[in-house]
Amino acid sequence: MTEKIIKILKRFFTGNGIVILILLGLISLRVYDPWPVQVLRLKSWDFLQTTLPKVHSNDVVIVEIDEKSVPKYGQWPWDRKDIADIIDKLRASGAGIIVIPAVFSEPDRAKGDDVLAKKIKENGVVIAQTVTTQTKKPDAQRRGVAKVGEDPAPFLYSWPGALKPINILANNADGVGVIASAPEPDGVVRRMPMLVRIQDNIYPSLTMEALRVSTGDPSYQVKASEAGIEAVRVPQYGAVTTDPTGSVWMNWNYEFDRISVADDFKKRVKDKVVILGVSLEGVGGVIATPTGSAWSHDMQAAMIQTIVDKNNIQRYAWSTFIELLCIVAIGIAIIYFVPRASVLLTVPIIVVFIGLYSYSSYYLFTELHQLWDYSWPVVTGFIVWSYIVFNKFAKENALKKQIAKQFGTYLSPALVAKLQKNPELLQLGGDERELSIMFTDVRGFTTISEHYGKDVQGLTKIMNRYMTAMTKKIIDNNGTLDKYIGDAQMAFWNAPVDEPRHAHMAAKTALEMMGSLDEFNKQVVAEGVPAFGMGLGINSAAVVVGNMGSDQRFDYTCLGDGVNLASRLEGQSKPYGVKIVLGQRTAELIKDEYYCLELDCIAVKGKKEGVYVYTLLGNTNELNIPDEDTTKHNAMLELYRKQKFDAAIRSTKELMGKFNGQMDHYYELWIDRCKEMKQSTLPADWDGVYRATSK
Repeated sequence: MTEKIIKILKRFFTGNGIVILILLGLISLRVYDPWPVQVLRLKSWDFLQTTLPKVHSNDVVIVEIDEKSVPKYGQWPWDRKDIADIIDKLRASGAGIIVIPAVFSEPDRAKGDDVLAKKIKENGVVIAQTVTTQTKKPDAQRRGVAKVGEDPAPFLYSWPGALKPINILANNADGVGVIASAPEPDGVVRRMPMLVRIQDNIYPSLTMEALRVSTGDPSYQVKASEAGIEAVRVPQYGAVTTDPTGSVWMNWNYEFDRISVADDFKKRVKDKVVILGVSLEGVGGVIATPTGSAWSHDMQAAMIQTIVDKNNIQRYAWSTFIELLCIVAIGIAIIYFVPRASVLLTVPIIVVFIGLYSYSSYYLFTELHQLWDYSWPVVTGFIVWSYIVFNKFAKENALKKQIAKQFGTYLSPALVAKLQKNPELLQLGGDERELSIMFTDVRGFTTISEHYGKDVQGLTKIMNRYMTAMTKKIIDNNGTLDKYIGDAQMAFWNAPVDEPRHAHMAAKTALEMMGSLDEFNKQVVAEGVPAFGMGLGINSAAVVVGNMGSDQRFDYTCLGDGVNLASRLEGQSKPYGVKIVLGQRTAELIKDEYYCLELDCIAVKGKKEGVYVYTLLGNTNELNIPDEDTTKHNAMLELYRKQKFDAAIRSTKELMGKFNGQMDHYYELWIDRCKEMKQSTLPADWDGVYRATSK
């Protein structure tokens, strides 16, 4: 059993070497995950986000410092007393916690920091600090972290420093959170770190601080394992699943009420988390998101609402491994099944596969908020399928060209087209089947050659005309022209295309060739060229047919004792004085439509056993031969085999002129044979078999 499996695997991998390498290359690309592969995956996820319906936020509102507010408060940056006034108005309108994504890293030139600090302290405000590549010790207020499992610090995004708010503001704020986004290759913001590491300390994001402040909790929790961070949570909220870096995939399909600070807040902000952001052209930060461009403070609003709704998008640490297994399974399935099916069938299959796989990712995303990569498995499947199909087309085209080259001059165009359409009909390397094999040879070639003398070109042209005329009949009757052997031809029927009536087709061809020869001779005799004679032999037998030869050169031909006999039968047409000699099997196969007459039982040269041979007189529908003539002919042969040669001679003479005179030359030769046998001393065990001495 093990050996069988190994054999199957060996055959599978050996026959698909290149496509296996392509599959391994595509898998390696996914493992290495270069920038183009990452971007393709990310863009496919962006597309999934765009398919989700927009959801209106009931918990978060964005209050914007926009162009409408400039006439009231002046050009940005504003006096911090104005900021304090806005905070006071928000609180008076019933706002919940107020989140200000702006970083107040420098003292106010108008000396308004004390006023702002007071309002911040009174009204429950969370302010921001941001990470920086410069080494500055952040001394903003930090909250405690409850760690579950492994130390999360090594997995967090790390920065050497922070741009922090001034102390008076930081110390009076209910919370200070870090503004940071997880870096993406294409610059699109899709994830937000919930925690970051600055030097040796862990700091919460602005979102985490806002949630902590909203619940009044003194700390937050983080769970990590050896594979990375798994989740974070504020105690009164559920755990938020993160990626191994502690980042959360954001849901960008929220819509928020947007209010200008110049407008009357009234009850529009009551009990809601207020994001106080700057949306002034040239001042406010613009970011790229999966659903389009947005203001930087939109990121805080979207993340807060995502966590409140427990609607964060999940991407598991082991997802990549599962996707790689899917790629392997898809690739192997395509490699195994596609070559075994028609190309037209594989097209809807690959389309359905792409559709189902993509839909499964879509379903998991929309229903379970899970991110699964459908881009690279689909790309892998399509590339592997495309290569196999292209290679299949290339091989089929090459095979068609090979068939056309190999058989174009041997077979009729219709048969060549049939082989090209169904190459499986052509079994290369040798197939045993019954064929009807024909050999022809020119009679009187010496006379013809002498006529042309030294005119080699003239002899060549006349022989080409003869061969063309004879070959046409073979091709027209779906025969396979095997080869030219000097002035001889070899052809066969029932290969490479099946022909159940192969013997009938061979017989039909033989008669048509004789008719074509008569027409040909009328032309050449009129040109002063001696008439051509032709001997023809047909034998039906089981032989081996296929591509025979060496690695350097081979031909489609047949081999076997039946082929040799066909050649010998052609050689016997001259000594028997007939044009066509048939083997016994051929005569038996065609006797329903063709008139065959027994000639003799002969042991051809190289054979000890005798075989019955026949001649072909014509189609039974075209000949009117009395049965008594056939009976008398068979009786004459019986007299001969009983060594009653005188009686055989008398009977032969009576047959002269019968069969439309076609057999008269044969009967003359037969009389000479009987006389010769009469004068010979025959062995006691003579069986009537004539031993041929010539080919």
